[in-house]
Order: sequence, then C-alpha cells, then structure tokens
Amino acid sequence: MSYPTVLEVVPNSPAALAGVVVGDELVAVNGVRPSDVIEYQQLVDEADLELTMRRSGIDQDVMVDKAAGIPLGLRLNSSIFDRVQTCDNHCEFCFIYQLPAGMRKSLYLKDDDYRLSFLYGNFTTLTRFTELDLARVVDEALGPLYVSIHATDPEVRTRMLRNPRGATSLRWLRALLDRGIQVHGQVVLCPGLNNAEILERTCAELIGVYPDLVSVGIVPLGVSQFNDESTLEPHTPAEAAADLEIIEAWQDVALERLGRRLLFASDELYLVAGRQVPPTEAYEDFSQHENGIGMARAFYDELERLENGVDPDSVLPTGEWRTVPAAPEWGYRAERHSSADPDHPDSGPAVVLTGEYGAAVLDPVLDRISHLADRPVRLLPVHNYFFEGNVAVSGLLVGADLTAALAADAEPASVYLLPDVALSGDRFLDDTSLESVAASAKAPLLAVPATAGGLVEGLRR
Repeated sequence: MSYPTVLEVVPNSPAALAGVVVGDELVAVNGVRPSDVIEYQQLVDEADLELTMRRSGIDQDVMVDKAAGIPLGLRLNSSIFDRVQTCDNHCEFCFIYQLPAGMRKSLYLKDDDYRLSFLYGNFTTLTRFTELDLARVVDEALGPLYVSIHATDPEVRTRMLRNPRGATSLRWLRALLDRGIQVHGQVVLCPGLNNAEILERTCAELIGVYPDLVSVGIVPLGVSQFNDESTLEPHTPAEAAADLEIIEAWQDVALERLGRRLLFASDELYLVAGRQVPPTEAYEDFSQHENGIGMARAFYDELERLENGVDPDSVLPTGEWRTVPAAPEWGYRAERHSSADPDHPDSGPAVVLTGEYGAAVLDPVLDRISHLADRPVRLLPVHNYFFEGNVAVSGLLVGADLTAALAADAEPASVYLLPDVALSGDRFLDDTSLESVAASAKAPLLAVPATAGGLVEGLRR
C-alpha cells in the first residue's frame, strides 16, 4: 500500500495547528491505515485524532485537537490509497484502446473500481465486484454508482465485454438495487452489436427487470482513427434515427408503467440523425447531463432564462465526491481552470472555438448569444484531426488541432473563447498547455465554462 501525500494544508486548520506540512505522507489515522479517501474521511470526521505521518522516511505521531465533524484541513494527492481495481474486460469499443501512444499515462488506466464510480461517476461493469464490495457499498451507502450495462442479453454482453463474467455480473446490479443503492446505467450503442433488435430487448428488460435504476443513458460509440477493430462503425444518420425511434418508444412505455422515462438518448444521436433535441421535460432532472445527454437542451434553456433576466441556473456537475474534501481534481467530474487573461481590444468579433457538434448546437442561437453579449460573435468549428473518425465533441479537442485552427484563422478577432471541458487544469488531452495554444492566436484566448451563462459572461469581459 502506498501512502497518500499531503498537497495542501488549509491555514489555521486543525491539521495546520498540529504541525502537518505539505509533503508529509499519511500513514494512519488512530492506528488505522485507510484504503481510500472514503475511509479516510470517515476516520478524520471524529474528534481528537492521532495521525501517523511519514516525513523524510521517518514516522511520527501527530495529535490533532478538533471537534467531531470539523474538517481536518488536508488535501491529499490521491483518492485510492491501496490499488485501483483495474478492468479485466477487453471491450472492442473501449476508447482507451483507441488512444495513440505517447499520451499521459493516466489516460491509459482502465479502471473498474466501484470507489471511483462513487467518487467521480466513472462507469463500472461490475465484472470484478465481490461480496465484500457489496457489503461495504451497502454498509456505507456508497451511492449513487454508475454501471455500464450495454446489453441485458447475457451472450451479447459477454461478447461485447469479451469477458465470460459479462453474462453473470449484472446479478450485482440487481443486488445493489435490492439493497436500496441508487444506480445510474449506461449503454454504449454499437451498430451491428447491440443496437436495433438487441436494443429493443435491452430497453424492455431494463424496464421490466431493473425498473428501480435511477436513469439509463444510451450513447453512441466513438470511433477514432486509431481503432483497429474492423467490426466497429459509427452510426449512419439512418441508424441513429432508427435507434432513436426505439429509445423514444420505450421511453413512452416506461413513462406509462413507471411514471418516468428511465431511458435517455445522447445529444450526439440526435445530431447525427439530423433531429432537434427533445424539450426540457423529456430529460426530467438531467441526471445524465455529464454523459452528454441533455446538454444542448440545458444550454438552450439557460440561454432563454438569461434573455428573460432570470438567474441562469446552469446544470452543473454534481456528485458525492464534492462532499469529500480530500478528493483530488481529476476524473470524470474534474474541474477545469483557465489562466488566460482576456484583456482584449475591440478590434473584431469575439470568436468561439468549439468542436463540430458544439458548433451544430451553437449555430442556431448565435445571434441570440451575440445580442446578450452586446458584441459580434462568430464560430470557429475545430475539426478533430488528432482522433478523426466520428470524434467531434468539444471535450476531446486537443491542443494541436486548436493551435492549427488559430494559426489558420484569417478573419478579424478581438478574443477567442474555448469551452473549459477540453481542459484538465491547464492541459489538453495531448498534454499541450493552454498557454502554448494561446501563443498561436492573434488575440487573447480565454477558457470559459461550457454553459450559456459561462459563455455570455466570457464574451462580456
């Protein structure tokens, strides 16, 4: 077991007053070695702690005077202290297999750890889940969890996961639901593998066998130029339209039987099919928003509220991990930052850099955005040459493609804005820095939240 390292000590916190410093390693709390940040938080929530800290290779006990429930005041460098449970599936559609060599090591980590599902919203297949895991999840009420279902037919699921446990591991899903754990599901839809008739069966059995799921997001697979699976093909517009008809028909069934829709199709399916996204009520509480489902409608709704002078009330990332002070800023719900200073002259329109799907969402409302910002605005769609294939979402834009697009832009510009979902900290997926991309632009570059309010506020700066 490795020991987590202290990255930050909050000034005047109990930990700071006890003498804990940045760089110390946490060995134990009250004699217990926590295996992860969940157990750690439960331990440090108690009063009057004895911490065992390792400094320069020497263990020392540190007494902390605090009341129960008062934050200790530490931020650690890791959320899993023992070992991340890695994935033993070999899904042909796994996007990790479609990454080129030479990127950050963390991008190649295939996790299947229920703790990361709880903390960050990562999807787990439950193929490595155990009775011990179930006992802990239930005892500590570690929900909601996020489970990759893909297909309810045992043979199809086994074939898709390329793992014989795919046929039986959904028993854990039933066990979690039976014990009151909230679970969100996901189906990655692959033409020729689990769409069409297989999708019909999956939708029917999700409603009939797993009606207590909170939601199920149905998203199309991403196919990059690095894919070497000959069976993988992206949806055609006709296939996307046909699968949407299936999903919407079963939504109606769920609404009639369960009083809620349960099944939700991704924005990408609507964009590929050339259809408008559904109205607000079709997304209910937008519980799959971070899975690319309802983002366009939430953006349009927020824009309308801005136009009416109402609090924009964005659909923001949520998740249990936000209640865990030691959770680091990485993972599915990682926060993004921008260090760029716009300080722009008014020598041209503001330019919004976005992926091709983002451009399709923004283009119909660009005049409204420009009116709200009280300045001319134009779009600069950025093709994803790095991944190619059907990869067109803004969150997978890389620094190299943005740099090339900025360098080639010959139109006037007073400032460039890009959605912060393309960043983790100040780095893009290809490990390019925001600063280096900004250097290629003829006007300042600013990363803004990927919401209507965030975009308009950025345009007004």
